[in-house]
Parts: sequence; structure tokens; C-alpha cells
Amino acid sequence: MGATGDGSDGRDRWQRRYAAARKRDADFTTVSGLEVDPVYGPPPGAVVPGFERIGWPGEYPFTRGLYPTGYRGRTWTIRQFSGFGNAAATNERYKMLLQAGGGGLSVAFDMPTLMGRDSDDPRSAGEVGHCGVAIDSTADMDALFAGIPLADVTTSMTISGPAVPVFCMYLAAAQRQGADIAKLDGTLQTDIFKEYIAQKEWLFPPQPHLRLIGDLMEYCAAHIPAYKPLSVSGYHIREAGATAAQELAFTLADGFGYVELGLSRGLDVNEFAPGLSFFFDAHVDFFEEIAKFRAARRIWARWLRDVYGATSERAQWLRFHTQTAGVSLTAQQPELNVVRTAIEALAAVLGGTNSLHTNALDEVLALPSEHAAEIALRTQQVIMEETGVVNVADPLGGSWYLEALTDRLEAEAEQVFTRIRELSPDGSMTGGILRGIEDGWFTAEIAEASFAYQQQVEKGNKRIVGVNCYTDTVEHPVEILRVSHEVEVGQVRVVRERKARRDPAAVSAALAELVAAARSDVNMIPPMIAAASAEATLGEICGALRAEWGSYVEAPAF
Repeated sequence: MGATGDGSDGRDRWQRRYAAARKRDADFTTVSGLEVDPVYGPPPGAVVPGFERIGWPGEYPFTRGLYPTGYRGRTWTIRQFSGFGNAAATNERYKMLLQAGGGGLSVAFDMPTLMGRDSDDPRSAGEVGHCGVAIDSTADMDALFAGIPLADVTTSMTISGPAVPVFCMYLAAAQRQGADIAKLDGTLQTDIFKEYIAQKEWLFPPQPHLRLIGDLMEYCAAHIPAYKPLSVSGYHIREAGATAAQELAFTLADGFGYVELGLSRGLDVNEFAPGLSFFFDAHVDFFEEIAKFRAARRIWARWLRDVYGATSERAQWLRFHTQTAGVSLTAQQPELNVVRTAIEALAAVLGGTNSLHTNALDEVLALPSEHAAEIALRTQQVIMEETGVVNVADPLGGSWYLEALTDRLEAEAEQVFTRIRELSPDGSMTGGILRGIEDGWFTAEIAEASFAYQQQVEKGNKRIVGVNCYTDTVEHPVEILRVSHEVEVGQVRVVRERKARRDPAAVSAALAELVAAARSDVNMIPPMIAAASAEATLGEICGALRAEWGSYVEAPAF
């Protein structure tokens, strides 16, 4: 589509690409049996000023999606985030989700694991297995995926601070299964920028974390090409109180920082950029969220092409996973969370998400019960199978309201990018992010937005059903999942037994090799895999690196 806004050439290009693409064998008619076109746009010969910013599905700037077929080619992956208790209990939940129609696994870890601590660490007391699964060593990874061939399922792991050693345990477990690690597929979060900005689960100062991420990017590019080693996460930024525009801008800025990291390692942007993916929040403001997703694709494609020199389409693609907004769930009248989640999931789908997690109705109270997890899964399946939204690519594209929102969010994001680069001593996005973290700029921006929203809720200007309006209800208590203290007792016992059984000399040697690599410019992934294979625990690996690199302490802000 050229600058003239003439829809004919673009439609013809789209038609050729659509005809050549693989389509699912499915019924693409309405409930009433009406035939629908796979895409809608300006009629042939029409001139629509600025249409090049909207375009056609499958072509730059990808506002309307990455593929000419939309979901007619393939639907999004149903990837339910799950983990609790010990590895054996979570393994049972994974098998239930896969049997019920889940398309991939997404691992939730407990707090000690997220902080790089072993379950028998005194600082882990009371937290083992409560907000996710406890993973102390490769033996736990073996149990987590027992009976689930890792070569045949895509696996996402939501962890950033100790992401690299946990990934090495995953690789060691895959090798024990006999899998060819070169063929593994999935996503590792690894996004340390968002930890400093929002979630606050870091281990080391920024530079050592970036060293590990750079080594991981190099290793995956060379040895595991299908695996995406970095999922840039806006979800936690939004959950911390950011606006949609801040989530969009801060997340994409972080992504640009990782692009600059890859380039600094001498990697080809056309080779490593397809290994970057994104993770966004789907909040309850339906149209704003759809616009946010569309703006994200457009901004990423333009910056990758015009700023970072990516020439391949795949390097310009922004692929993203979405999770419905945990912060939108309410403890009051929790059954209404099913409605909120369905609306948010529909927004993610209409925005073109590539995979999706739907929150369970009881997650505001505890980890999901099996019944609530099944309802969350079925919510996606109802959207996929019954609503008809998969029949047409970007069905809301061209809406005056939606396109105006998309443009507005893009413009606001560009203003933020300018501000971040102004913070940088060298004008780079990475330098601006690091300075913004050090100075507390990101934290302050999010805190101000969160405070403003809360004021609107307390004044009643922003209404939340069951919280500040329509509060009368018929009491119906929800049964929640409770993780027994016996899980922690058992996990601590098992960890200590494993430490007693293993070869201590092999563990010590492997950790020494890892520290030696940290002191040099050798890629740290191979010695870390060796340490994981020797059953060095997560706490031991992270502890050895903490001793070498130190810990990070955030500057206080008032």
C-alpha cells in the first residue's frame, strides 16, 4: 500500500499471499450460515488517506496482524500459566490441561525459585510451593515434565532473575529425556529490565544480568534456533499500576534495549530479533486494549526496520503472549471475574495475540482450583469455537474509534521513547533505561499513574462492579486451593536428601568452572548446563554468582 491510500494494490498483494498460505480445515461462516470474507478493507479503487498505517494483514507495518490468513491459518496457542506445590503435583495439573485441550505449557514458579533460593534456605520458610512450583534442581525439572516429552510441546517459563540457570536445568532435563535440544521450542521470560522497573525480583546488578542475557541470546541463536530466549514483559508493568500507554511504551523500550544488547554482541538483527517475543496484559477497557496490541506491532516493525536495520519480515514481527489482567479481578463477587476474563480474552484475540492465558475466577484469593482452571481454559475455547472471531482477520480494523485510539497510543509511546533516550548519556535506549532505573524514574511514573487511578476509583468516577457499585449480593463462598505446609516440609526433606546423595566433588568442580567463566568472556551457558547436570541446586548456582557479582539494592524513593 503506497502513500496514496489506494486500496487496490494492497488488496491484490494480500490476495496473492492469502491464496498461497495454508488455511485450517474449518467452517468460516456465521452461526446463521452466512459466508464471510477472510478480511475487510476499502473497496477496490477507493482512496483512504493514511491507509498505509492500517494496511492489510500480513504486510508491513503489521497493524492488522502478522499473517494474511489471520486465525484462519492457525489459532492462538492456549497456554495456561500453572504451577503450585511440588513438581509432581504440578505435573498432574499439566497433564490435565493438555488433555483438556491446552496447546502448550506455561510454568509458574514459587517465590524462593523466583529469587534464586533453595527450598531449605531459611529465607524460603512459609513460601515454598505457594505462588507456583518449587524448583530446586534438575531432578525437580525431571519430575515436573515426567511423561511429557519436551521435544513435542512448547514450554514457556515465567521467570527472570534466575531465568538462565532454570533454563539450563530445563535443558539438562530435556537431554535426560533423550530430546534433541536443537529442536526444543518455547519461551523464557528473562526480562530483567521489567524487574527493576516493576516486579522487583532481581538477583544481581544490571550489568551482570545483561551479561547473562547476552550469553543466552548467543547460545540459543547458535544451538536452539526455535526457542525464544527472551519474552519482554509488559504484564508486570501494567499490574504495578501503569496505564495502557505506559505499558506499551516501557515494554517496547525494554525490547529496543535488548535489540541493542544483541547488536553489541555482533549478532545479526535479522537472525536474533525473531527470537524476541512479548508478554502483554489484557485489561478490561475493551477497545483501548485492542488498540494497544495493534499499535505495538506497528511501532515495533517501524523501529526494527528504520532504527535497527532489520530487513526481513520475521525480524520486524512483534509476536506476543497475553494474560488477562490479574489486577482487574475482585475478591468481592468473584464469579464476576469469569465475565471480566472473557472480555479481556476477547480483546486479546481481536488484537491478534499469538498465545493466551485466561485467569481463573479465584486467583485473587489463591492459586486456581482445578475447577476454576478448567473454566478459564473453557473460556478460551468458547471464544475460539463459538464466537466467529477467528473467521476474519482484524475484524475491527478501519473503525474510526479503534484507529484513533491506535494512533493516540502510538503517539504517546513515541513521546516516552524520546524522554527515555534523553535520560541516556549516549542517546541509546539501553542507556536511558539504566539511568531511569537508577534514578527511580520508571517507578515514579508508574506510582503516579496508579495513585491517579485509585483516586478515581475511590471517588466513584471509575466504577468496579461489586466494589464501589452494585455491592448487594447473594453470598456464595468460593472454595479455594490451599497448599499444605506438608509440601514445604517434604520439599525441604527431598532437597537435603539429594544434596547428601550427589557427588560433592563434581558439584564443586562444576561451580568453580561456572565462576571461572563469569570472570572471563566465555559464554556461561555450557558450564551452567554442566552444573545443572551435576545436580547443583538453584541456590548454589545463584549464590556462587552473587558472591562474584554482588547483589543489587534499589535506591530508596519517597
